Amino acid sequence: MHFRPIDPLGDGLGDEIAAERNEPEAIRDLAEPLDADMLQRRWSVLLEEVKSDPEWFEFAND
Repeated sequence: MHFRPIDPLGDGLGDEIAAERNEPEAIRDLAEPLDADMLQRRWSVLLEEVKSDPEWFEFAND
């Protein structure tokens, strides 16, 4: 019996990663200083989007 090696990127994940890396807002170089205010605003927006997901829950409230 012989098993083929598993390709973790074979289900389209590799294409998704490549697309993410090509987005204009992608972080390319961590040596550059990050704008803390911009990062805070971005994460605040993301957090609000996640909280609107019907499957969102908080451990402290359960």
